[in-house]
Amino acid sequence: MSVTVTESVRSEVLPAKDQHKYDFNQLTPYTHPPETQESLPWAELVTLDLEDYNRPGGKERLAKQLEHAVHHVGFFYVKNFGLSQEQIDQQFTLAKNFFDLDTEEKAKYEIDYANADYNGWRRPGRGKIGPVKDNVEIFNIPKFTKDFEGKYRQPDLIKAHLPEIEVFSRALHNNVVLPLLRLFAIVLQLPDEEYLVKQHSYEQKSEDHFRYMIYHKRTAEEHAASGYGQSTGHTDLGTVTLLFRQPVAGLQILGDDGNWTYVSAQPGTITVNLADTISHLTGGWLKSSVHRVVAPPKDQWQYDRTGLLYFARPHNATILNPILDSPLLKEAGVKPRFEKPVSMEEWVKAKQTLQLNPEISAKRFAESADGTVDVIGGFRDRKYK
Repeated sequence: MSVTVTESVRSEVLPAKDQHKYDFNQLTPYTHPPETQESLPWAELVTLDLEDYNRPGGKERLAKQLEHAVHHVGFFYVKNFGLSQEQIDQQFTLAKNFFDLDTEEKAKYEIDYANADYNGWRRPGRGKIGPVKDNVEIFNIPKFTKDFEGKYRQPDLIKAHLPEIEVFSRALHNNVVLPLLRLFAIVLQLPDEEYLVKQHSYEQKSEDHFRYMIYHKRTAEEHAASGYGQSTGHTDLGTVTLLFRQPVAGLQILGDDGNWTYVSAQPGTITVNLADTISHLTGGWLKSSVHRVVAPPKDQWQYDRTGLLYFARPHNATILNPILDSPLLKEAGVKPRFEKPVSMEEWVKAKQTLQLNPEISAKRFAESADGTVDVIGGFRDRKYK
């Protein structure tokens, strides 16, 4: 794929004299841990081969493959998405080297929790699972557009590789997100195949972002105290989430039968899950999947779980009401999920306030006393057992 790096990124790159310090041959390479040998209940998920997308009849075949997954499961895989293994390995290496920085250095780029601004570094330990603090550390990078130009500082390691990060994130948007939106439109029988694409153009202001994420390894005692991470599940708040293959087992999805199954690390794939926004836009017909990350099997306890993710979201101005042009949704009789018009920008702010501030979330859940909380406009989020 050919991507033109924006001038804003060029201007942030380090001077040439400093570049060599952060060349990939100077960085500690990331190595994937071995896969577990334990027998686990694995989810059976469909895999879309995106090479078929541009072949005659390819979109229709892929949409047919997706029908059950997007309505009943909310998870699937894609392969052949136009990024090389070297490009993927380089991003994992950047993630590793970023998380290896001193806490004092990372703290210079810490997110603004109170204002629900999630771009930057999120320190581990802000939430709890039982008596144990969470072990999740995150670094979010916003879209490479004028809306975010100069808004966030970056560590020198990241500055040195902003061009590669931009190429990578734009490729995910163009090669995966937009084709999937066209497939969703076909599934929904929309007369305009570009309907959802028009709400997700890269250059328009929206909250898409690329993420480095790590679950730090725990001791046996910490695993036991946390209940082995078997917390309540959650849904993501955007359109789709893209998760690159990594071998440490832990991601689980909640089935219609009430059972949790593991998502396996399929070689050469990205795991895709549908999220709240696409569900709002379809009155719940497209399923926002409930998932969680639990403690890995014992033979993987010695390893950190490192992730690369991309979160796609519609334009901030998008109103989250069901799409009126879909005969399928009309026949299903779907209804708005909010009591008033709610924009994507308002939805993100409301949900991120709860996600980034555990004390606020705990207080509001406690006040409701029924396991749900009003996020915005009468839409109630819930805790999943």
